[in-house]
Amino acid sequence: MIKAEGETFNFEDVSKINSNFLETFEFDSADQYIKTETNEFSAVCPFSGLPDLAKVKIEYFPKGGKCVELKSLKYYFTSFRNVGIYQEGVTKRIYNDLCFCLGTNKLQITTIYNIRGGFKTTCVEGNIN
Repeated sequence: MIKAEGETFNFEDVSKINSNFLETFEFDSADQYIKTETNEFSAVCPFSGLPDLAKVKIEYFPKGGKCVELKSLKYYFTSFRNVGIYQEGVTKRIYNDLCFCLGTNKLQITTIYNIRGGFKTTCVEGNIN
């Protein structure tokens, strides 16, 4: 007997994602390629209510003369933790928020989700070329 079958878990809506956490600092090297990664991203699958765990890779050229401050990025990612949002939506939201914050469209976000139900999902938004 599966006790958890049919259980539901409460989660927050996307209004709880806080892009105001994101901070930048001036950086004058528009030709430098920057890549930052974390294995510590989580959100909630709005279908099952279960956690979605992912590696997030951010690649960009600071064309706008700005870099994202990493502690602020961690706080921003933490604001997703209890939010029900599909994997594809996460990738697009991070891309849009960082495009706005950094002032560049030379940005690519890749999310690589842990295997669930036998499927490994990778989502890519943007283009650094």
